[in-house]
Amino acid sequence: MKIATSGQMQALDRTSIEDIGIPGVVLMENAGKGTVDAMEQEYGTVQGKTVCIFIGPGNNGGDGLVIARHVAQRGGRPFLVYLINPEKLSGDARINTRICSKLGLIQYIVHHGDEVRQLKELIRQLHFRHPVHSLVDALFGTGLSRKIEGYFADVIRFIKTLASDRKWPVVAVDIPSGLCADTGTLLGRAVRADLTVTYGLAKPGHFLHGGPMVGKLTVLDISIPKRVIKQADLPGRVLDHCEIAHCVQERRTATHKGTYGHLFILAGSEGKTGAALLAGKGALHSGCGLVTLGVPAELNPIFEISLPEAMTVPLPNSSTFFCAADYDLICEQFVGRGALVIGPGMGTDPETGLLVRRLYRKLKLPMIIDADALNLLAAEPGGLRKSGGVRILTPHPGEMSRLTGKTVADIQKDRLAAAGRLAKDLMHDKMHAEHEIIVVLKGAGTVLSSSKGNWAINSSGNHGMATGGMGDVLAGLIGGLLVQGYTPWDAAAIGVYQHGLAADLLAEHQSHGFTASEVAAALPRAFMRITGSD
Repeated sequence: MKIATSGQMQALDRTSIEDIGIPGVVLMENAGKGTVDAMEQEYGTVQGKTVCIFIGPGNNGGDGLVIARHVAQRGGRPFLVYLINPEKLSGDARINTRICSKLGLIQYIVHHGDEVRQLKELIRQLHFRHPVHSLVDALFGTGLSRKIEGYFADVIRFIKTLASDRKWPVVAVDIPSGLCADTGTLLGRAVRADLTVTYGLAKPGHFLHGGPMVGKLTVLDISIPKRVIKQADLPGRVLDHCEIAHCVQERRTATHKGTYGHLFILAGSEGKTGAALLAGKGALHSGCGLVTLGVPAELNPIFEISLPEAMTVPLPNSSTFFCAADYDLICEQFVGRGALVIGPGMGTDPETGLLVRRLYRKLKLPMIIDADALNLLAAEPGGLRKSGGVRILTPHPGEMSRLTGKTVADIQKDRLAAAGRLAKDLMHDKMHAEHEIIVVLKGAGTVLSSSKGNWAINSSGNHGMATGGMGDVLAGLIGGLLVQGYTPWDAAAIGVYQHGLAADLLAEHQSHGFTASEVAAALPRAFMRITGSD
């Protein structure tokens, strides 16, 4: 599914209005009517019921006024709560203000906090006569960038209290007020919606940080011409079922293990063999044909016993951690292999660092770089420069902080920008010019960004994944997909989504407490779900 930043969405609106000639009031009409359709589909008819609509400045408030008209047209009782003087609305919103006034719709104007407190009694009386159907947040739209304060914040608190005490559903117009459309961060105080109806295309803020304020998301076609969207050539995508189903390749009957590639993994050290095993499981459950683990020699018996489906190469100069003296032997293993996963549980010994940096710069084979390998590269200034081939980096925010020198807080404030900056910086490095670099910034709403300019936000996954080993499974999964012939971007995108989907399948039976091994084991089921063969 395509996704647009607030600026990109405004440009699409402007092109539709100014170049194509669709009046803005028509787009607003489509948005408001479609929102009422979605409300009735989710919560039943509005006929005979009160719908409380909180109106703010700008076009978001205008959308709310159109909603009020259509609620009235369907026999409902709209109650307009203006947070500004209605006479100060302009443009398309002003047109709808006048219509609502001529229709005699009930309204209440809030100028300060004391008037917010009076609302409770007014709504109680309205509910007594005509039960409340829903609360509609039409305060602020996707263009909001400032912190919400004063009586606007008081009203948001009031909506939260009403929704909690009365169990009335909250419907957000385009995006919950107070949620930044581009970063998903809270701008002071934000509405927590049960249903968000967004217009044209989804926005990053609906998915970043897992979209906890959004509730169920409905993307509404408001008749922005498909040609306009296509010509915009938007680089962003949401990784959802539809997007990934188009990417997953059909497996033919007359195939064998050689058909599906051979992955090499360098992972594990004393006390951290589990990370390597999990990466191996992620790869094997991806459907790749063969997996070989390069491991410290003294730890080899653990791998031989624990993961019989994988082959191992014990490295003689690496007793319990990886040593650069095994570089030549390791390079011999790349013949016939399609990619290298490096990092899970490797440790951060200086000798291991020498090996990681040398492979990063010399190896032409695609590399998926995770965990300790990222930390070792970050420890040397310019460690990410001069890569020898395609590189997929899979940091969590802490590792991203070490790679970029930014604080975790700064990264989390704008995850999309953080991933994009790193990919862009590496793109501008002359040594990377011919090699794609993909950054996978893990977390709720995992972000992917490529040095080629495309980016995506993941929509799968849940809080049950907040446990050790999940990233190791993901690294192996992406590597397993890469050796099967997927492009680096598709391998990363499919891997991220399927990783989350496997956890979602487990969450259907238990909200949390499942392990990384269980997520790896659920991957085949996730692939069956995405191909419709479950």
